[in-house]
Amino acid sequence: MPTRNPRVNVVLEKPLYERVQKLAKKEHISLSLKIRDLVREALDTQEDEELERFAEESAHLSTGSGPDASGNLE
Repeated sequence: MPTRNPRVNVVLEKPLYERVQKLAKKEHISLSLKIRDLVREALDTQEDEELERFAEESAHLSTGSGPDASGNLE
């Protein structure tokens, strides 16, 4: 029975492919599942970083300090 999940084709450089393949073998899962897990972790990390930046900017705004002329927070 075909899966209902969307599919993505990805081209990896050989060293990157081999690293992911080793991780999948170590965890006894398919390469596809390992790549899915790595993408999910990367997206979670990116979201956490964005939320942290938002919280820092909000804290600076509430204290009256903000970005200087170059865009750096004071």
